[in-house]
Amino acid sequence: MRAIAAFQRRVLLAVILALLAGAVVAAEGGVPLPVIPKGKGEQCVEPTPVIRRDHMVFLLHQRDETMHQGVRSKRHSLKECIECHVAVDREGRTIPVNAPGQFCAECHSYAGVGIDCFQCHAATPDSGSRPPASAVHASSELHGGAPHAGFGGALMGPRLASAGEGSK
Repeated sequence: MRAIAAFQRRVLLAVILALLAGAVVAAEGGVPLPVIPKGKGEQCVEPTPVIRRDHMVFLLHQRDETMHQGVRSKRHSLKECIECHVAVDREGRTIPVNAPGQFCAECHSYAGVGIDCFQCHAATPDSGSRPPASAVHASSELHGGAPHAGFGGALMGPRLASAGEGSK
């Protein structure tokens, strides 16, 4: 009987130590954080913790003011966010902000949150250019043959603007 109680205490102690060791590893950076590319400006329009937490609130408010009241401003516009956070590749072509490893995709992937903005909005600044066909093809391969919503948005943005529906 005493042998069983001693064994149970040892098992309980081992479990507690394993849990504590796991907590220490997590607290010491065992969970990798996303690497977020820096924007072009000196600082964001809001403090970093605020924009990380509330950017969707700002974007939705901006959308409502623009769509329902006709008010267009740059402070919280998706277009201005993209202008600041878009990167370029070695050939000087813009990389969509929702491409893997890029500004929007990096955090959204880490948080497990989808990005549906680019189903309609351009994921690169409105330069009138479209991503190379190879980028769309590569995206289709990565997603089991289905085109990635972000590349669809990048293709759709300039087309909508040229169709007279206005810039998004």
